[in-house]
Amino acid sequence: MQIPDQTRRAHSPDPARPSAWSPFRYPAFSLLWTVTLISNIGTWMNDVGAGWLMTELSHSPSEIALVQAATTAPVFLFVLLAGALADRVDKRRYLIGMNLMVLLVVTALAIVTATGLMSARLLLAFAFALGTGTAFMAPAMQALVPMLVPREHLSPAIALNSLGVKIGRAVGPIVAGVLISSIGLASPFIASAIGTMAIVAALMMWRPAPAPPHHLPAEPFAESILTGLRHAAHNDALKATLLRAFGFFSFASAYWALLPLIARSLPGGSASLYGLLLGAVGAGAVIGALLLPRIREKVGINRLTGGGTIVAATAMLLMGLAWGSVPAIVAALLAGFGWITVLTSLNLSAQMALANWVRARGLSVALMVFYGSMAAGATFWGQVASLSSARLALVLAAGGAVMAIPLTRRARLGQGEGRDLTPPMG
Repeated sequence: MQIPDQTRRAHSPDPARPSAWSPFRYPAFSLLWTVTLISNIGTWMNDVGAGWLMTELSHSPSEIALVQAATTAPVFLFVLLAGALADRVDKRRYLIGMNLMVLLVVTALAIVTATGLMSARLLLAFAFALGTGTAFMAPAMQALVPMLVPREHLSPAIALNSLGVKIGRAVGPIVAGVLISSIGLASPFIASAIGTMAIVAALMMWRPAPAPPHHLPAEPFAESILTGLRHAAHNDALKATLLRAFGFFSFASAYWALLPLIARSLPGGSASLYGLLLGAVGAGAVIGALLLPRIREKVGINRLTGGGTIVAATAMLLMGLAWGSVPAIVAALLAGFGWITVLTSLNLSAQMALANWVRARGLSVALMVFYGSMAAGATFWGQVASLSSARLALVLAAGGAVMAIPLTRRARLGQGEGRDLTPPMG
């Protein structure tokens, strides 16, 4: 069975205003969204397994926080290379190959865990390898969205992609906690492998429409990367997005890095509670994704991002002060709502700032800043927790996130590409 691309025929003007669900009119988007959801559930099961496994292997806050850093650092290191690759190759075949490589890594992770041969350093190596897979796939996956839906449906398509991630975050951790408690720590890694196989199958079924011809000369590979960097350096709309992202992720990363420690410190702390907390994050994110389009219309993307940052900071403060599972779950719900509010706004702003000819490379620069900020932040807040406590580190990170709002207020999101930055013909 093959799923043809129907976006070209659908690019005719639609007099009706696109709804939040309008991208599902296109079979290719529906197929890839569904299997990506399955994969996201597996990925979050994998993340829960890795985070909780490290708490079994080590009691050092800085080492536990390094799981988050090891997962996100490869995106910072390799995403520019990945963006240049994605702009030069057939994205479908490229993604099939990369997902097959990830499948091999996660399968090996499951086997090593099941046989009891895992160590803290080996787990960090596996986390780094999986993060590398994410780095090489992320620009191509994001650049794929405009190939699946027409431009007027791009905003709801991005929101639905974020919704799929958050549904995976809501479902995956809860299931992972149950599986870890009832079956063992290898089970979430097996589920992640199954989700990756679903992505490969869907990409093999999809047949995209031929890309329209372009008239830009072919560039050497290194020059292609430099072109992407030069474009980002002169794209004011993208630079504003990157500044706002740095101000948010440097502090919000503390939440993800230290959550396993907080879960263990709570009464009855277990893998099931950790999964429940992450599931509550996902539930809050799903609620946010459903409400965001209407809220954005009323307040605009910049006020929405500031409000989302305040909600995320409040969640970190409450989590740092939580004395039991109920207030911790409430804080997790708020964290999910605030996180998706900011992340969706930043992703949308980055997409709007980029032209098609440099989209993957521009998005790779954005992802480099997003993930680099998270990796550095996770490492820093892990050290703060080692010198003080995880709870104090979360309280300090919450204060820093709020202070970053006025410091970055001049960086306006959602500006779009203000001028033609297409390189001249040689």
